[in-house]
Amino acid sequence: MRPVQILPEPEGNLYVAGRTKLYLRPADLIHSLSKTAVSKHESDRLFGGGPHRFQKIEVVLRSPDRIVAFYGSVQNLRDWAIGAGCLEMLDAGIYRITHRRPPFLGRHWDRPLIMGIVNATPDSFSDGINRRNAAVAVSHAHALIEAGADILDIGGESTRPGSVGISEAEELDRVIPVIEQVAGFGVPVSIDTSKAAVMIAALTAGASVINDTTALTGDPGSLGVASRAGVPVILMHMQGRPRTMQNQPYYDCAPLDVIDYLEARATACQDNGISASNLIVDPGIGFGKTDHHNLLILARIGLLHGIGVPVMIGVSRKSLIGRIAGSEDPVRRLGGSLALALGAVEQGVQFLRVHDVAETRQALMLRQAVIEAAPA
Repeated sequence: MRPVQILPEPEGNLYVAGRTKLYLRPADLIHSLSKTAVSKHESDRLFGGGPHRFQKIEVVLRSPDRIVAFYGSVQNLRDWAIGAGCLEMLDAGIYRITHRRPPFLGRHWDRPLIMGIVNATPDSFSDGINRRNAAVAVSHAHALIEAGADILDIGGESTRPGSVGISEAEELDRVIPVIEQVAGFGVPVSIDTSKAAVMIAALTAGASVINDTTALTGDPGSLGVASRAGVPVILMHMQGRPRTMQNQPYYDCAPLDVIDYLEARATACQDNGISASNLIVDPGIGFGKTDHHNLLILARIGLLHGIGVPVMIGVSRKSLIGRIAGSEDPVRRLGGSLALALGAVEQGVQFLRVHDVAETRQALMLRQAVIEAAPA
């Protein structure tokens, strides 16, 4: 995998049309909805009216011979881009990370939204509860809402590394009874599936979001289902399939390869009638990636804002945490889960998919309290 070379200053010969791709990451973010709190800074608003402003941008340039990165203010980067011949591309990228996002199912972007995980499976990798009993899953969903979940994600097929898929009938049997009851609880319900028939049945039962680990590529009918439904769709990156995805995954540059894939999927969705306002992207931490790949992606998670749609991150209880921190029991990975989630929020990530809703919400509330207490 090629490294990213950090340059102290941009060079004049870095960009070559047709050979170089440009990526942007908002940096030095300031979290504040107050105009007075940022009046002394050269900054711009991330995704329009959101809670972050950025003071600098990291530019990453990938060409066949090397990958380089450098930082600068918007004005300094525009001056560089004029000489390099890529001003139009730079301005288009800046627009994608600054244009205003519409509310998500009536929820505004003044804080990260928390997606609570409801595993209606007998073999979830982390929560250790047999949720084939729909009543248990429904009770768990209610508890997550009480804990502060903004949305519930209900899935019936495990996608942990090494898992084997189940039949369409089995997946429907697991998730539909749960969705039918949970849909009346007052929060949006997402169906976590890659099967078109399950998407249709779940939406009929009351789900209002599709979350697909294959980014609508796992079933030839799923893209059409999502387009006709007109609901929000979460597109996740995964290299390979769950059963074999951890068998020596390879990337030229993990963060950039993931962005290229998700950008292509977002374009395919829009070409098939799905509005950009209904798209969310997820880099798929732990899905066909080594620990090193995952850490590189998390370090530059803000690059995903360059796709122009909201970003979701799912790091809760992942085995990455266990291997680095020495915690074999997934339930004992709360500290690592919160650390990675807050790190993503510092880069402007808008969605957190988590098991531990109450603890995540508490961490976000304390973070916000400290921010609001700081002098302007």
